[in-house]
Amino acid sequence: MIGKVYAIAPQPPLPENTRWFGAGNVTIGIEYRDVDPEGLFETYRLDQGQLAELLDRSPEGGFSDEGVSLHVKGAEDGHEYLRFDVFDSEPHYHYNHPGDEIVNNVIEFDTVAHGDMLPWALERIRGRLAEMLGEAGGGHLVPHLDMRLVGQAVDQVATQAERAAGAARAARPAQP
Repeated sequence: MIGKVYAIAPQPPLPENTRWFGAGNVTIGIEYRDVDPEGLFETYRLDQGQLAELLDRSPEGGFSDEGVSLHVKGAEDGHEYLRFDVFDSEPHYHYNHPGDEIVNNVIEFDTVAHGDMLPWALERIRGRLAEMLGEAGGGHLVPHLDMRLVGQAVDQVATQAERAAGAARAARPAQP
């Protein structure tokens, strides 16, 4: 398996911060996330195994970052197979495998080689969704993907992502 493998499911999207767009048998979501150690602790506090792994693998001071997240889930099963965390400090993406045992592959994004992650992520959803779903254990979705609907949803997501990132940056206090 590629990337860092965690036995912790990604922190679920917050319904009040996430806008979803149907694309046939998949649904694509856009969310602006502000990740902090307190929020992560609250998410995993009731599952001692996941909490222990979170605390063991957290950097000094805990995980803190923010930015746009793109979520790709199955329309019928609701499972989030792919996530693109277009974060300011540590952009990365997830292959989140379904099943009884949690397998969450986290792959760091190389901004030096690939540039800005948002256009890259949108292009991956447009052009490599089938391959990425297969890698994440969502191969059963591939035969019924409607790439025309996916493209329409990605157009809407792109517009929302730019707005969300711009609004968050505008709301930040000015740096001296």
